[in-house]
Amino acid sequence: MCEAPDFGFRMLVKNKYIRYTAHMIIGPKRLLELVKEIKLVEGLSARELTNPEGAGFDLRVGELYEISGGTAFLGETERETPDIKKIIEYRKGKKTAYTIEPGKYLLMTTLEKVNIPQDITVNFKPRTTTFRSGLVVRSGNVAPGYCGKLTFAVKNVGPLPVTIEMGARIIHAQFYWVDGGGSMYRGQWQGGRVTTKQREQQV
Repeated sequence: MCEAPDFGFRMLVKNKYIRYTAHMIIGPKRLLELVKEIKLVEGLSARELTNPEGAGFDLRVGELYEISGGTAFLGETERETPDIKKIIEYRKGKKTAYTIEPGKYLLMTTLEKVNIPQDITVNFKPRTTTFRSGLVVRSGNVAPGYCGKLTFAVKNVGPLPVTIEMGARIIHAQFYWVDGGGSMYRGQWQGGRVTTKQREQQV
């Protein structure tokens, strides 16, 4: 379970300091402090650790998976996701790449792992190079209390094949303060699993 320290900050209003957290994106300087203090993100590239761009961190492709069969089901209380097959993964010191053909749908995981405390949540924006090339990247939200790798989907909706190197920066993560603290994540994706093993009860 992730620790949930309070990282709210204060601002001066009418000669009094008040705590202000709501709807505020956390800037790179504070994020790097949190990386050191609580390992907010593990495995960041040297670029992100020394000179991150914008208002968050770019995350990299670690693994690609294709759907290989099985069953997909989403019910009121149960769910099952398809079987998957790993097709490529990042190897440090070795350049590896995969070409996504038009129409191909894949799941991908990040090289980085996150450890999200109770008063932070994370949202994502794909790098513009992706949609300029014909790729659509689908993401979710990271709830307070989640720890592990992240899983996204990528589909080539363009007319041309697109080659991606493992370790390439593909999505930008922005971290937000949650005013009053969030409800800690209790779902079964905790730890970074990519699919279910069988039909299961949803938490």
